[in-house]
Amino acid sequence: MSEETEMSLLKTPLYDYYKRKDIKLIDFGGWALPVQFTKLAEEHKAVREQAGMFDVSHMGEIIVCGEGSAEWLNRLVTNDVKVMKVNQAQYNTMTNEAGGTLDDLLLFKFSADHFLVTPNAVNTEKIYQWMVMNKEKSIKIENVSNNYGLIALQGPNAERILKSMTQRDLSSLKSYFFLPSEKFGDIEEVIVSRTGYTGEDGFELYVKWNQTQKLWDKILKAGVCHGLKECGLGARDTLRLEAGMALYGQELTEEISPLEGGVGFAVKVDKEKPFIGQESLKKQKIEGLKRISRGFELVEKGIARHNYPVLNQESEVIGTVTSGTQSPTLGKSIGMMIIDKKYAEFGNKIWIQVRKKQIEARITKKDWLKNIKNRKEGI
Repeated sequence: MSEETEMSLLKTPLYDYYKRKDIKLIDFGGWALPVQFTKLAEEHKAVREQAGMFDVSHMGEIIVCGEGSAEWLNRLVTNDVKVMKVNQAQYNTMTNEAGGTLDDLLLFKFSADHFLVTPNAVNTEKIYQWMVMNKEKSIKIENVSNNYGLIALQGPNAERILKSMTQRDLSSLKSYFFLPSEKFGDIEEVIVSRTGYTGEDGFELYVKWNQTQKLWDKILKAGVCHGLKECGLGARDTLRLEAGMALYGQELTEEISPLEGGVGFAVKVDKEKPFIGQESLKKQKIEGLKRISRGFELVEKGIARHNYPVLNQESEVIGTVTSGTQSPTLGKSIGMMIIDKKYAEFGNKIWIQVRKKQIEARITKKDWLKNIKNRKEGI
């Protein structure tokens, strides 16, 4: 990447740190971010076995507050906001009238009238404008993305590391719950959420933009004896794929509904006051999906990349690869695809067009990580 290109990109609060450390950066959705700090396989293994830390400050943050905020948000998102408790996070999607996915995101409930919405970086402005367009008078919406840095600390040792930095008993913080204002030394008002995008236990820390570097350094120091490694985008992608987690722009798009994209657990189509897109998604459920998301494993050597065609035995195109990688944990090539439902039975043979070669694969569930952990525990 040229210096001119790099200078035109958006920069996280750790940009100067990357430059001092001579970390190679790439253009990721308009942001200058590292693919890796050392080696992808080492960073991936650290998260699976010890701990890894990611700079995800490019993600968006939008505050929603005002009387009736919960009810209003419930008419914009597919999951049921009404069941959320105070200090709980919820995975969600926003859809258009046709049921296509505008974004997948997290909601954080501070009170009935105060929420934090965290869209994907590339969708922050789109989601903000969508919310403003559908705003009610009592609702206040503010894009505060420039106020927050975001650090993800993930892996089996994540709790031990963070515990050494605070008096708070983090063991009582359940998955998908958060602490609204924590202090780490002289770093105050940190939102600590037990969430992540790796399939491992861990935390995401929303910190004031100008305090992000200081918190990063503190965590690094605390993690020395716990095998902590700095991690880049490469490991983040292999980790989430092994965990079967969807990525916006691949498994989910404005042309792929959350039902088709494999996150139907976050879609409640019987809300009394319907969300935007509810009728379209309800119709998809009633009539049955024509295409669905599935996992696959290659039988032969090769890696199936995004947008590679999926074929049946007659070499007819029956689907498209949405994500693919060589799994560092499994030592084999895995991926996710969207495929015509009539061909989607688990165990079926398919073929992936990898450049000029058709490579055989098997349809699987997206439960690779769960199976790995079950084997380790002797289940």
